[in-house]
Amino acid sequence: MNPFFVAFFVVYAAVNSYIFVRCWQGLEIIQSWRYLFAFAIVFASVAYIVAKIFSAKLHGSLYFILTWVGSFWFFVLLYAFLFLLLIDAVRILNAVFHFLPEILFKNYALTKILLFAFVLLSILVLGIFVYIYRSSIKVKEINIEVNNQNKEYRILFFSDLHISVINNHKFLEALVDKVNRLEPDVVLIGGDIVDEKPEKLEEYGLTEKFKDLRAKFGIFAITGNHEYINGAENIIGFLEENCNIKFLRDTSVLIDNSFYIVGREDRSSKVFSRKDRKNLAEILKDIPQNAPKILLDHQPFNLDEATIFDFDLQLSGHTHNGQIFPLNLITNLLYKVSWGYKRKGKTHIYVSSGVGTWGPPVKIGSGAEIVLIRFKI
Repeated sequence: MNPFFVAFFVVYAAVNSYIFVRCWQGLEIIQSWRYLFAFAIVFASVAYIVAKIFSAKLHGSLYFILTWVGSFWFFVLLYAFLFLLLIDAVRILNAVFHFLPEILFKNYALTKILLFAFVLLSILVLGIFVYIYRSSIKVKEINIEVNNQNKEYRILFFSDLHISVINNHKFLEALVDKVNRLEPDVVLIGGDIVDEKPEKLEEYGLTEKFKDLRAKFGIFAITGNHEYINGAENIIGFLEENCNIKFLRDTSVLIDNSFYIVGREDRSSKVFSRKDRKNLAEILKDIPQNAPKILLDHQPFNLDEATIFDFDLQLSGHTHNGQIFPLNLITNLLYKVSWGYKRKGKTHIYVSSGVGTWGPPVKIGSGAEIVLIRFKI
């Protein structure tokens, strides 16, 4: 099995087991509820995995329900894990310093059930609130000046759509309508476009609205890690054939005889296809050194490369800016730029928080955005 999936399943099983055991302990005085919640936790924890493994045999509402329940469970899992870690940390500290009031321990079973109810209700209320009142797609505008010429191109960049039965055709319709109103010259998509296999994209009509996306000089995309997770070759073939999208896979394209767009294969290609991507020197060998050029690279690692090879602009995604607090604290540690704008030498860098969501259809501490770039050359 792929090492990525092995690591994921080990961590996922460990966290689910921890929550299962602590919930079982918390429901000590309501024995009948123990089995109800045990079933609910097991069902929710395997729902997404079952949906993906057996996607070819699951259809209609059943596939949707399993995917939705499993996706939202990731949200519950994160906050339940954090709540329980906090509670256990307080318990350990209290065992040493004895600062909690004695009344909490006179009927410890009741204290546990009340604490269980508080944690559960807090997570559910928060989840429902952020889902209902999730923010609309914002437009971020930046100006990039390469030289003193009078040409200006309107480049529209977005990434991490994660189109699925969760982020569905209605989500894509809102995105396409918003992009078209901005009248871009070029549309660039920074990877992680879909989270379903082509059969599901077709069955649910999830990508039909892509046909309405308009850009004067074309729509170009790169692969992300989720293209590889779901079968990159089949997905790319489907999107290029049905959605008016041209993938740049360690290749470049010249726009209006004025500037180049260079698209890199996602670095996860080595993990999932055992094939490494080309290095930048090889990709750039036929491009004039002083030509204005934009780099598309899904994961914002090794940002110095863009500066070394004289790119005017690098556009990336992948991080979601953590998507759900406090995961943004982790992405800030992992990436030099987890979200937003930075300049290194002559190279402008923008890492998008993404327009869609992976897993739970919510964002906390992060926003949904598309980026309008006025590229002046």
